[in-house]
Amino acid sequence: MKNKLIVGLTGGIGSGKTAASDYLANKGICVVDADVVAREVVEPGQPALLAIEQRYGSEALLPDGSLNRGWLREKVFADPSERRWLEQQTHPRIRDAIIQQLTAATSPYALLVSPLLFESGQAQLTQRTLLIDVPESIQIQRAASRDQNDETQIRRIIAAQMSREDKRAKADDIADNSQDLNHLYHQLDQLHEYYLTLANA
Repeated sequence: MKNKLIVGLTGGIGSGKTAASDYLANKGICVVDADVVAREVVEPGQPALLAIEQRYGSEALLPDGSLNRGWLREKVFADPSERRWLEQQTHPRIRDAIIQQLTAATSPYALLVSPLLFESGQAQLTQRTLLIDVPESIQIQRAASRDQNDETQIRRIIAAQMSREDKRAKADDIADNSQDLNHLYHQLDQLHEYYLTLANA
């Protein structure tokens, strides 16, 4: 991974991270999605799921042996020490798996997509960071229509994440996604060319 350019892509709920990463993936860029990796490390047979079962018993599992996410979420959000324990089980494994996948990437540069890129310290794995940015009002509107989430829930998720201002201050590059997708794609085309130049430098 030493010589490979890794670009971290982030943005809040409803900002259009997936639209952006899908577009760059279609250009042949390897995409590693931290959310997908986080699900993979707790699949049946994985050490993290075994540790969860040992700690909480069969209540933590669904009848098919997979993780009961809803039950576990309630458990760890009710007790900060339980959340810390869970993070100690999952975060190092998620990080290792992300590094493995980024190392295996064969595209000119690789994309690490993570909603908590800055909060989780995953930005340390990247050389550049790209924020897909929209005003909070648009985030709420898009997330509500997409997931049928209620507005209160969405506002709670936004409040739990780093503020838009802080993300804008930390990001190397910012793509505005407050208009249509063509507007976003035009910016991504320019950034893609720039990243290719950096990768070849």
